[in-house]
Amino acid sequence: MTQTISQTISQQRGIQMTDSAVRQVLALREKQGKDLCLRVGVRQGGCSGMSYVMDFADPSTVREDDEVFDSKVFR
Repeated sequence: MTQTISQTISQQRGIQMTDSAVRQVLALREKQGKDLCLRVGVRQGGCSGMSYVMDFADPSTVREDDEVFDSKVFR
C-alpha cells in the first residue's frame, strides 16, 4: 500500500514553520531575555468563531494536558 504525500504530511505532528518565521520567533524570544517556550493555542472568538493565539511561556508553566513538541531549532 502506498501513501500519498498528503497522507504522510497529515500524520506528522507539531507545527511547521518557514525559516523566516523561525528567525522571527527566535529574535522575539531573545528580546524577552529568558529561556522561554512558544505556546500556541486556539480560543473562541474571531470571525470564524475560533482564533489562534501565540505567546512565550516559562517552561515551568507547561501543564500535563499540554502537547509538547521539542525542536532542536529553539534550543
